[in-house]
Order: sequence, then structure tokens, then C-alpha cells
Amino acid sequence: MKLLYDKMNHKLRYIYLAFLLLIGSAAVAQITVQSPYSKFGIGNIQGSLLPQLRSMGGISAGVFKTSYINNINMQNPASYAGINLTTLDIGMSGSFTQLKSGSLSENSFNSSLSHVAMAFPISLKSALSVGILPYSELGYNFKNTMSVGTTTDNTKTVDYIYAGEGGLSKAYLGYGIQFGDHFRVGANLEYLFGNLIQSRSTEYVNEVGAINSRNQVKNSVYGLNFSYGVQYDFRLDNKTALVIGYSGSSSSNLNSERSQYITQYLKNSVGEELTALDTLEFSEGAKTKLKLPLIHNFGFTVQRDNKWVVGADYRMGKWSGLSIAGVNQNLQDTYGFSVGGQFTPDITAINGYFKRVDYRLGFAYDKTYIQMNNQDVKQMAITFGLGLPLSSYARSSFYKMNVSAELGRRGKASNGLLQEQYLNLRLGFMLNDKWFQRFKFD
Repeated sequence: MKLLYDKMNHKLRYIYLAFLLLIGSAAVAQITVQSPYSKFGIGNIQGSLLPQLRSMGGISAGVFKTSYINNINMQNPASYAGINLTTLDIGMSGSFTQLKSGSLSENSFNSSLSHVAMAFPISLKSALSVGILPYSELGYNFKNTMSVGTTTDNTKTVDYIYAGEGGLSKAYLGYGIQFGDHFRVGANLEYLFGNLIQSRSTEYVNEVGAINSRNQVKNSVYGLNFSYGVQYDFRLDNKTALVIGYSGSSSSNLNSERSQYITQYLKNSVGEELTALDTLEFSEGAKTKLKLPLIHNFGFTVQRDNKWVVGADYRMGKWSGLSIAGVNQNLQDTYGFSVGGQFTPDITAINGYFKRVDYRLGFAYDKTYIQMNNQDVKQMAITFGLGLPLSSYARSSFYKMNVSAELGRRGKASNGLLQEQYLNLRLGFMLNDKWFQRFKFD
């Protein structure tokens, strides 16, 4: 009886923590990234990956159930079919970024809640998953200083300041089912929502009394999107399998309410901004559309049950078709690949904790949708991580802490471009347990 009480107590704690994280992520507006590259499109695209997949380079299309412990792979909802225990995953992330341009550099750190995801078995070969996580992140603030004028006497120094904040979040409900012994399909119904706020200010440097101006545009985005996936596995022997998979995301038209404010303002002698003098233009709530691109992801894994898995993914996206309020964003189509794997020395070891740890390593390369000075901006990263087992109170309960690190670079600091070096750290707490079952007492 005491064991049953302890188990229920731990379940309630997880539910309470998940509830607090959901409320916090919805109620707290925060800038979670400092990247000038997030100025383009809808910001930095995050991908639907939990730490355990990110640490393997981001492979996902062919990732199924690699051990008796369940993981949620929402990037390919066909994988839900292998979930046989109630699974809860809650996480957070932090990012160290260094920006370089020529001889200049700047460092920053940002952190945020990253995801809340749950999955429940519906039958022996199907499961349901629900969760919330970031879809894109927007956050930057930089300036370009120039001299304007026709003569020495009337030349003024002007700062053009560009700023942005916000991003899109994704809440999803997904279902995956297996037909026969090898074939699985799944789909996610996704609700995307959030604000994209961007501004451009013109300020006269060291000119007290000069009238400055700002043009701010806010897009409040919301709407439905769909993602889907299939997997098929081939048994190579009793313990080894080859899994091939495909996942994709539909080209959807999201709703957007566009607001624009053009204001004039002054600054005092110490550079503090004063109350706006005048509003030159004000429009609010104009109904528009945001068109998302079609995205494809192909991949495979070779895995030995409860021991190791290695795999690779290839992805591409039609981002040249992205438009906001009917205006094409002049982005490029993307492509990229990931390779990675996981090794567990002895998942059943009684003595020797580190024999039961999952060791993960990967590499990712992407041509992003950004092009500057007629040069494609490319991104690459080395990833690694650990799956750390935690103590459990019953044979049907499994706890694990997943840690991942991503050391990468985007762009280059030559030919007038910007180089972004980053270290992304992610932490996830995962619970596997049997819920919603009847208990029998002798």
C-alpha cells in the first residue's frame, strides 16, 4: 500500500510540474535568442527534437524504439506506435553565443523552457502524444552607423537600429499506429501561434533635439499545420534491425493579424528615449496570411536492441515559397544532413552505473534559407550527449535525465559577413510508467 502511495505521489509531482511549465511558457514573454540571422523569415527554426535526438546530430526519420525505455520522437509521429508506457518529457535549454564580424565580437547567453511532451499507449500497437515546444525563435538588436549629408557642414551621423523579438510556438496532438509486424504510420495536428515583432529606428547621434523615427511591424500568427511520417523495419537477425523512415510537414496558410506603428520621438542629453512626439501611421489587426513551406525528411537507422543505434537523415525545405502578408521573403530553399548514433554498454547491469548510461554523438550540416552578399549562409555542428538513468520505485517505472550539447557555427566572418559560434545545452527529464491501470489486492 505504501508503494502504491509513493508511486501516485511521484506521478502527481510530474503532472504538477508539467502544468507549471505550460503556464509559464504561455504567460512569460522572453527573448530566448540573440542572433542577427533570426531577422530573416520567421526566425531561427528549432525543429521538433528532444535532447536525446539532438545529441545524435538530429537524426529522427528512422528512429524507432531502441530499447525497452520509451522516447517521444514527434519529428516522425509513426514512431509513436512503439510507445507502451505512459511517457512524460520536460526540458529546458540554454545557449552561449559569440558573434564575430571582422575584428569585432560580442558574447551573449539566453535560456528558456524548451518543451513539455507526453505520450500514452492506446493499444498494443498504437499511441497518442501531446505537447508544446518552440517552432521558431526571433531575437536580435544591432545597428548600422552611417554619415548622411552633401557637405561637411550638413553631414550628420545616423544610427539605423534593427530590433526583433518573439517567435512561434507549436502545440501538437499526434497519433501513430503499426500495421502488421513492420509498417507504421502517424500524423500530428499542430497549432502554431506567437508574435513576430520587428522594428527599424533612425536616430541622429549627438544631436539633442533631433527628431528620430521608428517603424515597428507586429505579426500575430495562429493557425493549423500538419506533419506526418511512415516507418518500415527489416529484421537483420533476432536482435538487429534496419529501419527506414520518412517524415514531412505540409505547406499551410496560417492566419496573421498585422499591426504597424510609425512614430517620432526625442532623446535627452544622456541618450534616454522620451515619450513619442507623434504617430505618423497606425494600423492594427489587418487580416493577412503566412504561408509555410513543404518540408521533407528521409532517413534510416541500424540498431541492435538495447545496445546501439547508428543512422543518418537527409532533409530539404521549400523555403523560397515563404510569404508573409502576401510578400515573398526572398529566402532560399534549404537542404541538410545529419549522422549520429547511441551506444549503451550494458543496459541491464546491476553493478557499474556508467554501463547503463547512453552515450550519444552526432554531426549536422545545413544550407540555411539565408543568402547574404550572394553567398549562402551555411551551418554545421558537432553534437554529443548522455542518457543518465535515475532511480525508480517499481519495475514498470523508469526515470532518465537526458543531456545534450551542440557546438556549432553559422556563417563566416569574411567578405563582410557575420559568423555566429554557439554552444547549445539542453536538459530533459523523462518518466516512463504504467498509468491508468487497475490494481488488484489479495
